Amino acid sequence: MKKEKSFEEKLNRLEEIVSSLESPALNLDEAAKLFEEGSMLTQELSGKLKEVKFKVEELKNKAGNLVLEPFDENKTDETK
Repeated sequence: MKKEKSFEEKLNRLEEIVSSLESPALNLDEAAKLFEEGSMLTQELSGKLKEVKFKVEELKNKAGNLVLEPFDENKTDETK
């Protein structure tokens, strides 16, 4: 049985793919394969983030006294 990769492992793989796609030496066939893999990883990672966002908002709602703040997808650690 194959263990599913963690979020962090998938994100690292996506970063590797992006780096490879930026290489001018990459041939078209390999670029197409990497693009397809990257697209699938992006969908998986996005789905996981949405799932976690929902859980966090649900926990905030259950706590009652916490204020629910809208999730800003464009906000990063640098912009805080």
